[in-house]
Amino acid sequence: MRTTTTDRPPAARASWHRKASRPVLVWFVLLLVLALVHRWVPESRWLLVHMFVLGMVTNSILVWSQHFAEALLKNRLGEEHRNIQVLRIRLLNLGIAATVAGVLTGIWALTLVGAVVIGAMVTWHAVSLMQQLRTALPSRFGSTIKYYIAAALLLPVGAAFGAVLAYGLDERAHARFLLAHQALNVLGFVGLTVIGTLVTLWPTMLRTRMVDGLARAGRWGLAAMLAGTLLTTVGALGGWAIPTALGVLVYLDGVVITGFYFVKCALQKRPNDYSTFSVAAGLLWLTGSLLGLFLLIVTGPADPERLHLLTVPVVAGFAAQVLLGAMSFLMPTVMGGGPVAVRNALQETNRFAMLRIAVINFGLLIFLFSEASWVRVITSALVLAAYVSFLPLMLRAVRVSVAARKATLRDQDGSNGLRRPVRVTIEPTPAPQRHLAGAAAGIVIVLAGAGAGIMLDPAAVGLNLAQRAGTAEVEATGEETRVKVSARDMQFHPASVDVPAGNTLLIELSNDDPTTVHDLALETGERSERLRPGETAILDAGLIAAGTDGWCTVVGHRSMGMVFKVNVIGGPSDDPAAAAGVNHGGESNHGGHGGSGGTGGPLNLSEDSGPGFVAREAALQPAPAGTVHRFTFEITQEQRAIAPGVLQEAWTYNGQVNGPTLRGRVGDTFEITLVNNGSIGHSIDVHAGAVSPEEVMRSIPPGESLVYRFRAERSGIWLYHCATAPVSAHIASGMFGAVIIDPPNLPPADREYLLVQSEAYLEDGSGAVDVRAIAAGQPDAVMWNGHANQYMFQPLQAESGERVRVWVMAAGPSRGTSFHIVGDQFDTVFKEGAYLLRKDNPEQGGAQSLDLAPAQGGFVELQFDQPGNYMFLNHSLADAERGAQGMIAVTDAP
Repeated sequence: MRTTTTDRPPAARASWHRKASRPVLVWFVLLLVLALVHRWVPESRWLLVHMFVLGMVTNSILVWSQHFAEALLKNRLGEEHRNIQVLRIRLLNLGIAATVAGVLTGIWALTLVGAVVIGAMVTWHAVSLMQQLRTALPSRFGSTIKYYIAAALLLPVGAAFGAVLAYGLDERAHARFLLAHQALNVLGFVGLTVIGTLVTLWPTMLRTRMVDGLARAGRWGLAAMLAGTLLTTVGALGGWAIPTALGVLVYLDGVVITGFYFVKCALQKRPNDYSTFSVAAGLLWLTGSLLGLFLLIVTGPADPERLHLLTVPVVAGFAAQVLLGAMSFLMPTVMGGGPVAVRNALQETNRFAMLRIAVINFGLLIFLFSEASWVRVITSALVLAAYVSFLPLMLRAVRVSVAARKATLRDQDGSNGLRRPVRVTIEPTPAPQRHLAGAAAGIVIVLAGAGAGIMLDPAAVGLNLAQRAGTAEVEATGEETRVKVSARDMQFHPASVDVPAGNTLLIELSNDDPTTVHDLALETGERSERLRPGETAILDAGLIAAGTDGWCTVVGHRSMGMVFKVNVIGGPSDDPAAAAGVNHGGESNHGGHGGSGGTGGPLNLSEDSGPGFVAREAALQPAPAGTVHRFTFEITQEQRAIAPGVLQEAWTYNGQVNGPTLRGRVGDTFEITLVNNGSIGHSIDVHAGAVSPEEVMRSIPPGESLVYRFRAERSGIWLYHCATAPVSAHIASGMFGAVIIDPPNLPPADREYLLVQSEAYLEDGSGAVDVRAIAAGQPDAVMWNGHANQYMFQPLQAESGERVRVWVMAAGPSRGTSFHIVGDQFDTVFKEGAYLLRKDNPEQGGAQSLDLAPAQGGFVELQFDQPGNYMFLNHSLADAERGAQGMIAVTDAP
């Protein structure tokens, strides 16, 4: 045991930190809420990153850099300066809120104002630090303050680049400004601040002396990291890969210079609590991210899709761990109250230290290297839970700190209230065995979560849980047949192989298709994992006793010709597996179409979907303000109801059959970040933009993303859909939606609705898409807005005398519509970008239907003069009877 003597800090100091740190807590809570509901929030990826980096990290930097500047310069400011600092932080948060609001609403002027305010407040902070450095006595650790000043002067430029990105640029300029923006804000502002702080904080956290050379290394590190940041920024803006990569290496050199002495400190006194473990892990993630960035730059274009690969390592691996680790040490220390209070508070923030560290870091690794959607969902939830544990533990630390301070005050000697140093016995730090147990528990928790994700979707990781069917009796020869098979262009090459009976067959399968995943399943149950483009796997087909069929199980690929045949030489001619009806594939073998809708019987469209069902909102909101609109589309695979009691195995954009509706005006810019969280390749084709299809419409494998940017040059209602073959199967599985570009001078309407017609083709009993039914033109259901007959039981609403505009889109994949409203007439018809009929036309003409082929759209307008229930339907009546009908309930105007 050892003893220390500590004096209690003044209460005013803790009070200042409480006031200044409140925004950090607010942003932390908002970030947690967003993490839980992000799938339903537009721009969720951008919000998650910027609410953390701007909201939590930037606020923390302004608070703690001021704290360390005063401590290292021994120049504590008077209370009159605290109000100015609090004002600066409040204005900073107004700027952050304006930036977030500007991005969400698409109002670029608001985004610009927010960026200007953020840059101005951080510049003000830098000027304040420069004044304090100039007036203070020379300090051995003045270089730390120089880190802070340099970092703060870089952020305004990075914020300006962010505003430029929000305005909208072409693909090439966007990629360059994005990398420059990230270099200045992450490497410059955050990275410089972190390393500069740790020069003095790291030995303090370890409770050891600073090793010789660390202060000097800090000065060299500042020069290298600042030079590397600037070189990376200039290279990025110029589109020069070599200077950009060189800048990253120079920056990494600065990190390594200081990191070497950080390691020497750790060897002198090992990390032994949550704060030191967390900071050390964060620095490892920073180093790995810099190496990843260097490789990304030298191996290909630093486009946004590839840069996104580093978001999780940098934000969740580096920044979050350093921030929460440092705060776990600093908050109890600054709360003060004497050694007893500090020690008790630190014990609370150190609870379950290694378990939390293991869950966070092992969970992040599993998340990054897994392509299985459920595995990523569960591991990310575990990592989030480990991070969120900081909040209750910090609240416990506050409680025990307050209790300890009260107890200390009661025990003070003397009636004059004078404080005197208190001798405190510091308990031994946790034994290594406890840390090992915590680490093991954390790893087990993550593995259990990953295992649960695999069990939910074993095919996503290439597992075959089917039992091998029996094979004919055959004598094993002991010989092995090995064949190479290439999957490309929707075929296997070769498409068959001859194998002597009794031989063992090994298939070396390679996916040579540049855009989508493939696999190979055999009738006998063996199946390869799903291969991304360029990957190879060995499929052990076992002992071959009879001929066997194989196919690619990705939906639609088998029907397009991806079949494989194992022919047996010298064995029985019959196929026991086939005779037994064994079918392990992703598509049915039936020749007909039963129309089961995934329920084993015909669809019953006469029933309501029940009290818990809520119809898809058909009412349209006006086009949002601003000229730049950003969206994140997450591709997922999930079950979705399309009729009463009928579930479809759907592929969706943002969890919806019929994805989010986009709306804007001619001249607006749209940016869609497409994230593939499915198990096969997907894509998006937006008809509203005229762009070269090679890059933005390409299929992306699971786990990858791309940015689709276009400018709306013409008005109309436009289809978007997945363009991955077979396109019909992807659209029929739910991957479609509408983009509405208002015609100039579009008159207001009292009510606006959107109806998107589509079809569902379901395999018997499974709910999966039936590609044979698509080819035969036999839909199970024809629907408005993704659910058959939903508006028959939950009608659209209108009042007599109101002007109603109904936008209509025929999404297909194969059937158009003849949109009609029973009992009324249209006085305005707009189809495919032009008016066919206008109100008060000289011919006094009207229209009874809007005829649309697949991928066409328009709108109609009418005015209901009398109350009543008006049916709308596809006047191709067989399709109306399959579910393409609904009601408009018109009531008397009040």
